[in-house]
Amino acid sequence: MGLVSKLRAELVDIIEWVDSTRNTIVWRFPRYQNEIKNGARLVVRPGQSAIFVDRGRVADVFPPGTYELNTKNLPVLTTLRSWPHGFNSPFKAEVYFVTTRQVTELKWGTPHPVLLRDPEFGPLRVRAFGTYTLRAVKPEALLAELVGTDGSFEADEIEVLLRSIVVSEFSEVVSSTEISVVDLAKNFGKLSEDVRRAVLLRIDEEYGLDMPSLVIVNVSVPEQVERALDARSSMGVLGDLNRYQQYQLGESIPTAAANPAGGLAGAGIGLGMGMAIAGSAAPAKSPLPLVPPTPEGDPALWHVASGGRTFGPYTVGQLAQGVAAGEVTSDSMVWTVGMVAWTPMGRVARLAVLFPPPPPA
Repeated sequence: MGLVSKLRAELVDIIEWVDSTRNTIVWRFPRYQNEIKNGARLVVRPGQSAIFVDRGRVADVFPPGTYELNTKNLPVLTTLRSWPHGFNSPFKAEVYFVTTRQVTELKWGTPHPVLLRDPEFGPLRVRAFGTYTLRAVKPEALLAELVGTDGSFEADEIEVLLRSIVVSEFSEVVSSTEISVVDLAKNFGKLSEDVRRAVLLRIDEEYGLDMPSLVIVNVSVPEQVERALDARSSMGVLGDLNRYQQYQLGESIPTAAANPAGGLAGAGIGLGMGMAIAGSAAPAKSPLPLVPPTPEGDPALWHVASGGRTFGPYTVGQLAQGVAAGEVTSDSMVWTVGMVAWTPMGRVARLAVLFPPPPPA
């Protein structure tokens, strides 16, 4: 290699950065020992800024565009180097490229539960996670406070710091909110914006960073609390448990009546249990009048009255099973088509046989 070629190889005449990553925030141009040629071309692509640093001091900052380096577009560096009338020889300077586009797909999360004072349930511990985007808006502050002399500065290097700031602000916002944990999901948008603004106040002036968006993806409570909330929701859906039990009883008894072989056990609930539920639900001082029903059906089907409510119809075989199980007695009131009024079972000839006399002493 000739002397001229060697000298040219030691001079830099094109300064640019072709970003092949999506996660690099700051990249230093690898000048090494080469000097920048007078009149060299600087190419700053969209989404970038170029910063010239001279002996540890930030000199000139270039937005996107193509520049021919001279004293006109290097005013600060010209002053620092005492070039009042221009320069004709190569010079040395560090050149950093800073990404000004948004860096996306950054994640945050609470490493430990955050205490939330729920207005309805009291103190609760919650966890949360989400995503955010990052952008450098003041390259000089970013370079001075975070980058230093690093040749390449990735988003991962600041992610730990930003996560701690986000979690800190999230904890403060959530702990001071009056929103119940059951209503947090529909307020994610407002809470996300409140946290983003709080974080921005800390990273804008100090680090020259912007956070265009922050999203709360989920807020979760411990598993025990989830089970308690599910149980409470279920009770709220059921409402009055007495009315719910009566409904279940009304659904199960016709099933038993349609299945003579299975009897009352086929319905999954005893006749006596049903009467007990009905009796507990009936008003104590004003029982319902026992008006005989008038169904169109087989006279061999019987209705049983208890607690001001009627059940049935049942076959004689099903009543026999109820007698054997102790669910009905000779005093239980029954009625069937053709009878004038409700009558104790022991006084109905066709049913009295279900109650044989006790054996002689």
